[in-house]
Amino acid sequence: MIRNIAGSVLALAGATAAVWSPFRAWYDGRHGRDYAIDELFTGITDAKADLLGSMLAPFLFAALLTLLGVLLRSRLLVALAGLVVLGFTVLWMVRVGQAEGSLTVGGDGAGLGDGVANAIGGGVLLLLGALVMSGRSRPERRVDHGPRPTHPTLDGPPAEPHPGPHPDPAPHPQQQTPAPYAETQTYDVPAHDPDRDRDHDPGRDRENPPPRS
Repeated sequence: MIRNIAGSVLALAGATAAVWSPFRAWYDGRHGRDYAIDELFTGITDAKADLLGSMLAPFLFAALLTLLGVLLRSRLLVALAGLVVLGFTVLWMVRVGQAEGSLTVGGDGAGLGDGVANAIGGGVLLLLGALVMSGRSRPERRVDHGPRPTHPTLDGPPAEPHPGPHPDPAPHPQQQTPAPYAETQTYDVPAHDPDRDRDHDPGRDRENPPPRS
């Protein structure tokens, strides 16, 4: 956030300096608005150009790119605006050097003026603003891998949960409700036979021995 603000301030300051530069002296007291754009490709003349057809036009285009870059937080647009300003300024210097034979810098208004310095400084500030800006933050993308399995399997891919209603699990044996009454079970109990006990009583045999023949 702070980088975007600082970069935007630098970019806007550079665009302002670039737009203001054609209204200053560029060479031998001649303002930048007096140079026509087509003279950069055909050669410099003494003819005075229209305002919208002068060096002001590319700088206004660069300022428009700067505004869009600041609003959209686009480093590419701001950097492109800086390249436009520096490119047209360097091209103008090449053409003037060819027309004059050489470029001079004088303190009495002769040679290169402060308008060229403003244009070069504005282009440099635009490039610095593009470097300082952090650009637009990209939202994190989440990848949906589908529903997670409830339990892993050893011999196959994870089992997907059933889409329909889940059946009730079987109750635990200890949680089963006992029946209110248990079934009646019968057992066979042998009846008591006194004769059988008497036949097998060894004491009775001793008291009543069988008769001897």
